[in-house]
Amino acid sequence: MLVRDAMSTVVLTIGPAHTLRQAARLMSARRIGAAVVLDPDAGGIGILTERDILNSVGAGQDPDREKAHSHTTTDVVFAAPEWTLDEAASAMSRGGFRHLIVLDGQGPVGVVSVRDIIRCWAPARARAGMLTR
Repeated sequence: MLVRDAMSTVVLTIGPAHTLRQAARLMSARRIGAAVVLDPDAGGIGILTERDILNSVGAGQDPDREKAHSHTTTDVVFAAPEWTLDEAASAMSRGGFRHLIVLDGQGPVGVVSVRDIIRCWAPARARAGMLTR
């Protein structure tokens, strides 16, 4: 199975000036764990995850004052829609990530998460187990 088959194509895109509270509200409303941050001044595309927000709040920072750009990961590993889920999982494991931004030639087309991969792998593994019984 390929990344394009598992990824979420509804991508939350925010700007670097969004507060962490604004980002958290948008992520919560969409039930997602990451937002793509478009910041042309900082090199283009980054990612803000629920863990980034949690770390900030846990450090005592004010989510109404903290801006996304201060917490965005800009050294991002991108996935291609043609990658296998094994390739995506391997990249996540090597980098310690739970989300990968999926890029095609035009820009972000999706986000694939560990949850997406498990959702796709679990039924396939269950079917394979039934075949071996």
